[in-house]
Amino acid sequence: MSPPQKILIVDDEPDIRELLEITLGRMKLDTRSARNLREAQDWLAREPFDLCLTDMRLPDGNGLELVHHIQKRHTQVPVAMITAYGSLDTAIHALKAGAFDFLTKPVDLGRLRELVSSALRLHASPPGENSIDHRLLGNSPPMQALRKQIGKLARSQAPIYISGESGSGKELVARLIHEQGPRIDKPFVPVNCGAIPTELMESEFFGHRKGSFTGAHEDKPGLFQAANGGTLFLDEVADLPLAMQVKLLRAIQEKSVRAVGSQQEQVVDVRILCATHKDLSVEVAAQRFRQDLYYRLNVIELRVPPLRERREDIEEIASNVLRRLAETAQPPARLTPQALSALKGYRFPGNVRELENMLERAYTLCENDQINADDLRLAEPLSAVEQDGPSLADVNNLEEYLESIERKLILQALEETRWNRTAAAQRLNLTFRSMRYRLKKLGLE
Repeated sequence: MSPPQKILIVDDEPDIRELLEITLGRMKLDTRSARNLREAQDWLAREPFDLCLTDMRLPDGNGLELVHHIQKRHTQVPVAMITAYGSLDTAIHALKAGAFDFLTKPVDLGRLRELVSSALRLHASPPGENSIDHRLLGNSPPMQALRKQIGKLARSQAPIYISGESGSGKELVARLIHEQGPRIDKPFVPVNCGAIPTELMESEFFGHRKGSFTGAHEDKPGLFQAANGGTLFLDEVADLPLAMQVKLLRAIQEKSVRAVGSQQEQVVDVRILCATHKDLSVEVAAQRFRQDLYYRLNVIELRVPPLRERREDIEEIASNVLRRLAETAQPPARLTPQALSALKGYRFPGNVRELENMLERAYTLCENDQINADDLRLAEPLSAVEQDGPSLADVNNLEEYLESIERKLILQALEETRWNRTAAAQRLNLTFRSMRYRLKKLGLE
């Protein structure tokens, strides 16, 4: 029989220490208590611990100092911060410093038990590098750094803003963070915020009660309820309208949601990961995204590099895609040296997603299982006219010239969004009706 896991409690209030000791003792956990920063450091030097719970205010320092100490000398020990109610800024500072999670006073014992169980699962199932390496392809310096960041951030419960261009793999990164963390046995729920009609957003996120509006024929849980205990990934979060941003902020801060048509709030335990191809700081400056929600979501930013910043990974990714395509049909096709050189010289505005689509098309068109540069159908380099803008002498027919530019941009948006017309319309800041009209006009339907 293995010995009980050990928790270090750091608080200068005897009543709080006793409450935590009794609660954790009932969970069959062993505890040690410290009244101040120095005692805590002495305990950490003498014994190994599976978790540390520390108050923010200590007689000889503060909890952040202890977080930094543990991050430096006892990296395998997760730390949870206990803060005064309403001290959200303090909690965010703790998460940025490396804290696993936080609790507010007065301590909710149910929330305490959930937090402790979640933290202890980190030791039961340490991150598996193999699962990261298997799907997150490439051995370039940017990808090596990204893998290390994923492994580190998976151990935290801090909200993470995953930034990067369309098609760079932001959802895959979010899934890996979830799968490497203590919530792996709970749901991972991805949602494209830009694909939900505005009038249905509140119902989709928080659920609704039967009869709360026309068409609500039965109770329906929302995305927060579906992700309870796990991770909610908000993709294209910048597309949320301002009214929904307010409701989302409250749900994140209060850790509870209220279904449409209900008077009761439901407590939810959800880790929030978000992503967008837009620059959120620019959206905040333009007053299209709330600053308070931005700071709540962007506790830690994780940037996913575009494919053009890691061209040395293109050959490995291409080989993997071609092997996958061959599983359902013929032997794997191979790229000629000229085709590989052409790929490495291409800018890839659609990143890995564009490379996958390009190879799938080339695989279908190539002969003798050999992909030549012509099979890739790469876009020609920009002409001097396109780079510098046309002169009047270059334009014979203005309508035809404008249509050619419109067609090129719409095709690029469709390519980047896997021909999802709704997402492509949002990428171009068009209404869906306008997008349909333009597709019909240009003969692209």
